[in-house]
Amino acid sequence: METSQDAPRTSGRRRWWALVGFAAAVFVAAAIGGLGVQGTTGEYASLQQPSWAPPSWLFGPVWSLLYALIAVAGWLVWQRVGFGPAIWAWTAQLVLNAIWTPLFFGAGQYGLAFAEIVVMWLAIGLTVVLFARVSRVATALLLPYWAWVTFAAALNLSIWQLNS
Repeated sequence: METSQDAPRTSGRRRWWALVGFAAAVFVAAAIGGLGVQGTTGEYASLQQPSWAPPSWLFGPVWSLLYALIAVAGWLVWQRVGFGPAIWAWTAQLVLNAIWTPLFFGAGQYGLAFAEIVVMWLAIGLTVVLFARVSRVATALLLPYWAWVTFAAALNLSIWQLNS
């Protein structure tokens, strides 16, 4: 017998409203991050950075694309299994994502931000593992995000070391 939690979520308007909900959740995380970087362009530019650091203008377009992928991935998994461990892991990594930017940019806590991004990286990894049990497409959509956070963690560590 199928429970409401196990039932596919693919019918009618509810499906599309759910996509709006996933997009809204990601937008909130992005907005929190955006608030964390307001007025910090000069501060970031003044930091010692490794030679391989990308230009600051690149972060906005990359994160916009990644946030869209994150929303669609969560939505695809939700359609198959509803709210369960995979979506809770997705939610946890999104909350951690929202926390990192204010820690790094707003508070200038580069060491604490690095510890937090490691936890976020692990949460994304758990999400990828749980999504792999449900949807290959959703899993593939999260891989660029995980790769970028890997890069961001290395950049965070380098900036912390160069500026401490």
